[in-house]
Amino acid sequence: MTIQPRRRIERADILDRADYLPIRKEQRARMAALKQNRRVEVGPFATFYFENWDTIRHQILEMLYIENGGETQIADEIEAYGPLVPAGGELVATVMFEIDDPVRRTTQLNRIGGIEHKTFLQAGGEQLRGIPDPDRENTSPEGKASSVQFFHFPLSPAAIDAFRTPGAQILLGFDHPNYGHIALVPEAVRATLAADL
Repeated sequence: MTIQPRRRIERADILDRADYLPIRKEQRARMAALKQNRRVEVGPFATFYFENWDTIRHQILEMLYIENGGETQIADEIEAYGPLVPAGGELVATVMFEIDDPVRRTTQLNRIGGIEHKTFLQAGGEQLRGIPDPDRENTSPEGKASSVQFFHFPLSPAAIDAFRTPGAQILLGFDHPNYGHIALVPEAVRATLAADL
């Protein structure tokens, strides 16, 4: 089985804001299409967005466009987001708990503290735990879950084979006592992620 090596994001990969501005609209449309088959909704308000080199580079470009922090910000964004580019043999997901109403959002996030330890992917007959990003606060000391969390899913050979098998049943879920939900990964998403492996 061949595992693709990780391609790091380097300074040369990041356009200056002035160079990004004229192509931003086109790039945003391209990324929206690319992300279409990289997302899976799990339960009423959680969505997994599976990252790759292009999605993380785009995130950095957008942060630079919005905040306009110059060269110092470029280094900071590469340092912050660069590790989210999947290494060979893994998937990386940004998980967003999306609740529009601020009061309801606070209530729900307070109920799911510790969910970063209750996240899994099931493929190839194995349940693989998501590894939360250790450099970010996933649950506050008061027990409130962050609305955005990042997970690495190191994949076994059997899981990789499952992703590469058309029609394979792959599940994503949480076994948190206050958010116990599982979703079947759609076939189009399975095929997209198989191409990453």
